[in-house]
Amino acid sequence: MTVDAAAPAPTRPQAPERGSYPAFRPISTRWMDNDAYGHVNNVVYYSFFDTAVNGFLIEAGALQIETSPVIGLVVETHCNYYAPLAFPQAVEAGLRVAQVGHSSVRYEIGLFAAGDAQCAAAGHFVHVYVDRQTRRPVSLPEALRAALQPLRG
Repeated sequence: MTVDAAAPAPTRPQAPERGSYPAFRPISTRWMDNDAYGHVNNVVYYSFFDTAVNGFLIEAGALQIETSPVIGLVVETHCNYYAPLAFPQAVEAGLRVAQVGHSSVRYEIGLFAAGDAQCAAAGHFVHVYVDRQTRRPVSLPEALRAALQPLRG
């Protein structure tokens, strides 16, 4: 493999700022979230993403986890890490919706140490909404579309 010396070095994405997100949800780190290096393990950030989005949807009345006929399945995830989080620390998850399709939604989440202006981590995941029984994609329910409106930038 040869390296092209003239090729520009890849640029690191910049940490989004608090003002990039229209809604926030609190999340508490837990003792078990820390890894051997003394900070929240990378896999836990995805759990924080899921907790923030689904908590928002439940509170907005767009998701009843045990009975909703339409549920969201994660089909894509991504995360960039900028600064460590650790237990005990309060975290604020910023939420926004980047794209709404016929049966899918791209959620973007920024995780902030409480009060910080810049993200400790930022990422996204895509939900494809499916019929609970058949697991086949369906149109987004109107209640979900309405709940997402405040998160659209």
